[in-house]
Amino acid sequence: MGRRRLRWWLLVAYGLLLAASTVARWRAPEPAPAAHLELTELAVDGTPLRLAWRQWGEANAAAPPLVLLHGSPGSHHDFRRLAPALADDRRVIAADLPGFGASDRRIDDYSVRFQGAAVRALLEHLDIDRYHLAGFSMGGGGVLEIYRTTPERVLSITMIAAIGVQELELLGDYRLNHAVHGLQLAAIQGARWLLPHFGVLDRFPLGYEYARNFYDTDQRPLRGLLETFEPPMLIIHGEHDPLVPAAAAREHHRIVPQSELQMLDTSHFFLFSANPDVAPLLSDFLARVDRGEGRRRAAATAERLAAAGRALDVPRWRGTALWVVLLLLALATLVSEDLTTLGAGLLVAQDRLDFWPAAAACFAGIFIGDLLLFAAGRFLGRPALRLPFLRWWLSEDAVVRSSAWFERRGPAVILLSRFMPGARLPTYFAAGVLRTNAWRFAAYFFVAVALWTPALVALSATLGETALERFGRGIGWAVVALLVFLVILRKLLLPLATWTGRRRLLGTWRRWTRWEFWPPWLFYPPIALYVLGLGLRHRSLTLFTAANPAIPTGGFIGESKSAILQGLAGAGDALPAWRLLPASAPLAERLDLLAEFLERHRLDYPVVLKPDAGQRGTGVAVIRDHPSAAAYLEAAHGDLIVQQYVPGVEIGLFYVRRPDESEGNIFAITEKQLPEVRGDGESTLEELVFADDRAVAMAELYLAGKDIERFEVPAAGEALSLAELGTHCRGAIFLDGGHLASPALRATIDRISQTFEGFYLGRYDLRAASFEAFTAGGPFQVIELNGVTSEATNIYDPRYSVFQAWKILRRQWRLAFEIGAANRRRGIAPASVGELLRATLAYRRGLRRPTPG
Repeated sequence: MGRRRLRWWLLVAYGLLLAASTVARWRAPEPAPAAHLELTELAVDGTPLRLAWRQWGEANAAAPPLVLLHGSPGSHHDFRRLAPALADDRRVIAADLPGFGASDRRIDDYSVRFQGAAVRALLEHLDIDRYHLAGFSMGGGGVLEIYRTTPERVLSITMIAAIGVQELELLGDYRLNHAVHGLQLAAIQGARWLLPHFGVLDRFPLGYEYARNFYDTDQRPLRGLLETFEPPMLIIHGEHDPLVPAAAAREHHRIVPQSELQMLDTSHFFLFSANPDVAPLLSDFLARVDRGEGRRRAAATAERLAAAGRALDVPRWRGTALWVVLLLLALATLVSEDLTTLGAGLLVAQDRLDFWPAAAACFAGIFIGDLLLFAAGRFLGRPALRLPFLRWWLSEDAVVRSSAWFERRGPAVILLSRFMPGARLPTYFAAGVLRTNAWRFAAYFFVAVALWTPALVALSATLGETALERFGRGIGWAVVALLVFLVILRKLLLPLATWTGRRRLLGTWRRWTRWEFWPPWLFYPPIALYVLGLGLRHRSLTLFTAANPAIPTGGFIGESKSAILQGLAGAGDALPAWRLLPASAPLAERLDLLAEFLERHRLDYPVVLKPDAGQRGTGVAVIRDHPSAAAYLEAAHGDLIVQQYVPGVEIGLFYVRRPDESEGNIFAITEKQLPEVRGDGESTLEELVFADDRAVAMAELYLAGKDIERFEVPAAGEALSLAELGTHCRGAIFLDGGHLASPALRATIDRISQTFEGFYLGRYDLRAASFEAFTAGGPFQVIELNGVTSEATNIYDPRYSVFQAWKILRRQWRLAFEIGAANRRRGIAPASVGELLRATLAYRRGLRRPTPG
């Protein structure tokens, strides 16, 4: 079985498994709630909700009830040890919070705000007016939300290993934490829907509901609730809590001056163990509050009130929390090395981390990532670049170029690439592809990372300390701005340190300051507005499509090149040999048709292969041998054209004829030049391209595919062509060729055009042995004819300003509408807007398929 067929079978098998998994998940029955649970239908903020809950003790107990809120992930079962121990003299209630346990799991809001509102609605339904609250972990946010809306009903709150202030949660900033939780949620959702797990992941504790709970929750308001909290509060926390740091409990104790703090020699999960301390502590606290002995805020000492009024002094991470943060930094380098390293420096500047642990965590993550990249190249090779997770970060062209660079310059590139933006990933992957010695290059990786990482962390920490002194000690917009500044600094400073880097920056500058290199979204808006105005003036936005009745939609987009060539059959010898290779034919038949074409016309390679429906040179390739033709045909989709290759010089000639005129005219001529550089016997091809005043703006385009040649040194005086197609977006130089116009050329092109009935406006691409042949009226060959949206490409002459270019295009579009209006008077209807949209969508669908060339 061929490799391509095997991939298809594997893809089909995966699709069937995924479909079966999805059906199984949809049909899986909801688990029946435990017999001891009550189910209550509520309306929470206008949303219907089924809430499951359990109670211990008597409903008519004399003491006010205690309401328990569990963490995430969790359920009422979190309190299976604690609740019975407290139910001797009071009613104890614990609900499965929305999204968890036996309560409704498909809800719109998983935040602690909504969970608090759900429990409050349950208490109102049970007609409970006054109650104590206790929240474990994430439930701490829920009890504070209940207090926010009904403070008069809350007798006390107990925070059990509970979350609170934002500054001591994860990375300390809502925006950063929200991004981390968003990535976590995306990963979990991707696994749930893209892996055929048959419901296993839906039942996994750290699943979708858990991730949504953290993603939907905003902890920023909790500090304000704690700072204004009036009733008694008990805080029970583990000294070695890896999830909610002990510093958070101490901060809550500080800003709630009447609170009592009990630190236990345990971790976050002490509720799940037979811990003998929690129930007596909580029972004693509740009893004292019931007797009126609990301290309220007004009874706090002056010393405690003064401490509560001071600004937060964020402590360093220590113990388990420190190791968690360092692990997160190491893992984050696998996503973005530079941003993580800069972020670590900012944490050092904030005094949250020491310099060496921060640098070591980044070093470990980067070094392991480098080794993984090397291993991917070693064991998976080039086919691995087709995998999505690698394709996002690495292009095959970049790896091929790095392989050539690596072969030429040896191990030194490992060190150099660490300091060259964009070179590191493909170079390390290429080192693995080339099967270099793993131990030796691991040592090179180690040295490169050891030099790079501490330097970047130190730079970020130094600049970050200055910024934090000026803007304050919290991670906020100042930190975000600083990160952006440091990234820009790195992208500019390092390129400026090398000649090639400076030339790359110059190329970027040229592309934005010379309008001929502008992207379409920047150049065409004024023309689009002008065309819209013409449409309104002529009372038809699509009138221009009637300019060429012989071509569908006038040649707006995706027109068939083979149909146009058939229409030009009357051109005789001016038309090179060509043939359609239909998409319906299998690869072997296409190759047979190609061979038959060559034999029939007594041709040999090179030939030109191109899509039958293409724009701006997309997919056009000069094929020089049979293996290249086979590779092109195997990769291509859609109908193709094979055409005789015509050597010589090329022009673009824009032709116009009004329907009521017997003769047409030449609107514009473009002289096309294929760029080249000349060797000096010392510089590589890459250096020659970057040294050229114009080529530097398109250097990567010119060097693409020249993976080995770019590092070779051409002989002195040797001319090297940088492009072989007369297309501006593929690198050709366009000059105004008006001096080539002559009566003889006009007569020849008019004769050819009038053999194509229904054609009035468009651009020919012509080739001849010399430019003088055009002036003489021939002989020349018609390579291609494009319709109404083709341009008078003389506008790309560097001597023209953008305003002159716009002026020429306005004249061209005015003629298109005038010719369309004349044809409309003759009974020819323009295409509808719907037809243009369908043609555009059909062409775009074709572009989504891989196109060689």
